Amino acid sequence: MAKTLTGIVTSDKADKTIVVSVQTSKRHPLYRKQYMVHTKFMAHDESNSAKNGDTVVIEESRPLSARKRFVLKTITDRAHVEHIEDTSEVEELVLTKKKKEAKEEQA
Repeated sequence: MAKTLTGIVTSDKADKTIVVSVQTSKRHPLYRKQYMVHTKFMAHDESNSAKNGDTVVIEESRPLSARKRFVLKTITDRAHVEHIEDTSEVEELVLTKKKKEAKEEQA
């Protein structure tokens, strides 16, 4: 059975590769205080679908490169906002918002 981990994407700059930060809690052996540990894993993302801030599930696989040992299984939560390429769409959104505000003031 392959190991699965849940974490947050911290980098998606490389082609078909994401860096996932997995947070786990540990207990100090002497003082018994719990503390958080962050570990980074490189994972293969074939379709480049995961973006920074997304919560993903990665699964252990055979070695794909010198540092990649995991494959993206699913994206559980999207954190990024879609970027609007066309400026006319932004202008339309601003105009509709101003029209709604003007109607509310009149009413």
